Amino acid sequence: MSDDSKDTDNQNSTNQSTNQNAKDVTMTDMTPNEGVLKGKRTDIQNLDLWDFPMNYPLSIIGHEGEHEGLLNEVKLILGSQFPDFDLASIEVKPSKTGRFHSARVNLYLTDADQVNTLYASLDNAKTVRMVL
Repeated sequence: MSDDSKDTDNQNSTNQSTNQNAKDVTMTDMTPNEGVLKGKRTDIQNLDLWDFPMNYPLSIIGHEGEHEGLLNEVKLILGSQFPDFDLASIEVKPSKTGRFHSARVNLYLTDADQVNTLYASLDNAKTVRMVL
């Protein structure tokens, strides 16, 4: 930088043009999920993507060391919400490391309320870590 007045004038004009460009830019609020979710977090958000009635495969992953607890809790939830569901068809498999277990089921769903109720129940279950 020099004491030359031309350098100062160039610097000021650069700052002014930068400030003018900054006025033209609008900032978007990037708050995650602000106003995006409708209802509970377990509710269906885009009903248009669902085609009822449908067969719906579900994988329920349990917390570490909860093999029997996971199976019993899944049986209680599915037995109460789907009386015609064959509880013997639940497949329980360990993860590759053996730390976690997953219960795989195939459900026949007829409407969105069944999905919302099912996911809310599984979300409240103590032995369930994640549902895919």
